[in-house]
Amino acid sequence: MKPLVIGTRDSELALWQAKTVQLQLKNNGVDSVLHPVKSSGDLNLDVPLYEMGITGIFTKSLDVALIKKEIDLAVHSMKDVPTQLPKTIVQAAVLNRANPYDILVHKGLDFLDGKGHIATGSLRRKAQWLNRYPNHEVSNLRGNVNTRLKKLKNNDWNAAIFAAAGLGRIQLTPKNSQIINWMIPAPAQGAMLVVSNEKNTQVLNALKPLNDKTTEICVSIERSFLRTLEGGCTAPIGALAQVNENDIHFEGVLLSLDGKQRFYIKKKCKINNYKGFGECCAQEILNQGGDKLMDKLRQIL
Repeated sequence: MKPLVIGTRDSELALWQAKTVQLQLKNNGVDSVLHPVKSSGDLNLDVPLYEMGITGIFTKSLDVALIKKEIDLAVHSMKDVPTQLPKTIVQAAVLNRANPYDILVHKGLDFLDGKGHIATGSLRRKAQWLNRYPNHEVSNLRGNVNTRLKKLKNNDWNAAIFAAAGLGRIQLTPKNSQIINWMIPAPAQGAMLVVSNEKNTQVLNALKPLNDKTTEICVSIERSFLRTLEGGCTAPIGALAQVNENDIHFEGVLLSLDGKQRFYIKKKCKINNYKGFGECCAQEILNQGGDKLMDKLRQIL
């Protein structure tokens, strides 16, 4: 059997994730090589991307590489993956989840009691922050983890928001940071997804042992919640499902971009009854008036 080709983005975090999958495969006796893929506008495909269902800004190049069989599998931060996978591409494994929460990297916390200025590129984080701190200013912050940490250092912002898992995985969590336990994370935040071609049974069988069932159940609920609200990866939607003994505890939120409108749900169900639970929770949000807010968001985003 030839070594499997693992597709990954070329950022430090993406490479860490791919190497983690590579090590787990090796522990199961499966050899593999990494194939970093850069984003490309010229993909030389006969079929338009939208006809294949390819939509994710962070996953597009890897999706195309899979379809063209340049790689055997691709590793993603699951929160970046659209809820509808492209045609012929399937979920092969969801790895054991890291810390799902957001983390505040700050220069001191005095600003929380008065005027403040924080940075984030996430509409979800911005909306939840403004809901809690309406007098604060929020600046846009984009780039990979290292770039964003550098921008925070070089600007006069009080703080910036990151995913705890991302900083932890590449050992960049600063001492001056704290988990934001009141902020509901992005659906599937902290989870890693491995995808492959639906007909490549050899690869699918090699990836099966990497799947963590508890994580798979929780992220499927969160992504069903997101899909039912019809919110893309950018909409201000948070969802977190966690298993406690035989129960699944769920929190979900939908906000307006300015944080002034907030629709929230907190429910639990038995782990054996998780199918349809995410959809049910999303429907309650829509019935509260979230449907009108989603209509507005779709016109803006």
